[in-house]
Amino acid sequence: MSTAQAKKVKQAAAAKVPARPGATKKAAPRSKPRATTPIEPAVTTKRPAAKSLAAKRPAAKRPAAKRSSANSTPAAVRARPPRASKPAPPRPGIVATLAGISSAAVAKATGHGWDFWLSALDKAGAARLPHKDIVKILYDQLGLKKNWWVQMVTVGYEQARGLRKLNQKTDGFVAVVSRTVAVPITALFAAWEEGRRGDWFPDALEVRRATRNKSMRITWPDGSGVDVNFYDKGGSKAVVAIEHGKLPDEGAVAAVKDLWGSALDRLKSTLEGKF
Repeated sequence: MSTAQAKKVKQAAAAKVPARPGATKKAAPRSKPRATTPIEPAVTTKRPAAKSLAAKRPAAKRPAAKRSSANSTPAAVRARPPRASKPAPPRPGIVATLAGISSAAVAKATGHGWDFWLSALDKAGAARLPHKDIVKILYDQLGLKKNWWVQMVTVGYEQARGLRKLNQKTDGFVAVVSRTVAVPITALFAAWEEGRRGDWFPDALEVRRATRNKSMRITWPDGSGVDVNFYDKGGSKAVVAIEHGKLPDEGAVAAVKDLWGSALDRLKSTLEGKF
């Protein structure tokens, strides 16, 4: 056997022999690490954040509201005065006029208008009473101490409650006429004295009683009565008020009103022409 063959046989036998326990296999020698090129850290560049669409687009400018100025407002509007409030119409149930006298006139003279007096007399039970008892209620209970106004309020109440007709009193119908004359009350009263009435009233009058600058009581030829009252309005003004009573009907009232109305108009023009 040649040397080469013997070597192969030996190698084959060695390959068949099992490894002994505990025998350690020699680790293969580590290969030298390859030289590596150092890796440079990656440089990250921050991209600028994309601006929002709203940021890119400029916000649309709203047109500024025009300031109102005196020059831009029409002169007619600037100079327009505030509207005057219209007076409220009378409420339902409030009486405007009774016995020929307005509620405003009654309120000025007595402190209350017709609506107050009607309500107060209703509460006092006046609707069931005769004229003289209503007068007593006004004077004693309700404190109305002006005699002429006591009578007028009583008559107005009786008319409002259907106790009498317009211009009707317990003793007949009455006509009331008055005038304001621009003269002192002394001159107005003097014009009614005996011997001075001819300028404005040609007929003779029977004066029963007179209180200077206050009143006169006259008896008319047919028996009816005439009460004349004088009121000082201050300064150079005075009022003469005539109440002609005991008339038979409404037709007589109209006739007497015409008579006294014309007479007082003549008196007014005569006196005011002298002052």
